[in-house]
Amino acid sequence: MTRTTPPRPADVAAVFPHLGPLARTATRLHPRPGAPSRQDSSVGGPLLWPSAEPWPHCEGTHSAPDVLPATSLADVRLLREIRSAATIRPPEDRFYTPDERAVVERINVGHPCPAGLVALLPVAQLYVRQVPDLRPPEGADLLQVLWCPFDHPGEIMPRTELFWRSAAAVGSVLTTPPEPAAIQHRGYLPEPCLLSPEQITEYPLTVELAPDLCEEIEAWSVRQKAGALPGSAYEGMEETYYDRELPSPPAGRSAAGRPGASPTPPPSTAVCATARWSQC
Repeated sequence: MTRTTPPRPADVAAVFPHLGPLARTATRLHPRPGAPSRQDSSVGGPLLWPSAEPWPHCEGTHSAPDVLPATSLADVRLLREIRSAATIRPPEDRFYTPDERAVVERINVGHPCPAGLVALLPVAQLYVRQVPDLRPPEGADLLQVLWCPFDHPGEIMPRTELFWRSAAAVGSVLTTPPEPAAIQHRGYLPEPCLLSPEQITEYPLTVELAPDLCEEIEAWSVRQKAGALPGSAYEGMEETYYDRELPSPPAGRSAAGRPGASPTPPPSTAVCATARWSQC
């Protein structure tokens, strides 16, 4: 399915003429869970990586707080399978089973942080033919993005590395890249997603604008949200969920299904590029 941005509730360049010259094109990726191949643009999919090129590793120091221990990739994937299975059950049965709860409790104990180098995780690969807003160096038509799945002091997002290459020059492909023994946050493992790229027009953030224009736009946005203007500046926003746990059945009640409604779990994890780079 092709994903498109809904019509904007107002022409901001008409409302604020000073924004017109600042317009620029961007590409919304619209990632949705799927099974991408190495020949696809994707988030969290396999990379078209040359077998003769070393896989990148992070040389930093890696640790995780006791309140949020590290988790192995196998456990993250298993937890997502358990949550997905529970989500499609009838509402009255939408709890973890005793066996599932035991697995979740075991996973929540965590894993020790890896010592030494940590293999980077694939985050995205983008072909210029599908994302024309990219500006590749001469001879390149493929951008690959990887990150370290641990936080580092003084950094507010995972440590990221970018690689440009020519897809036609890759030759033999690395089919089993190394993976880290553990990751700090479960959300740092992207769910494989196919993309439906869409070019849009965007404008600078208000913090990049002159203070008087910034104040004028913020006041206008407040009036819009309050209903003083047609539409809402907050329409169309999507919330990204991470690996929240399903609730246990209330005391005295099993997970086999009993009268009464059960809490509805959040959707399955699908880390989106726009959410993590700027969760989809």
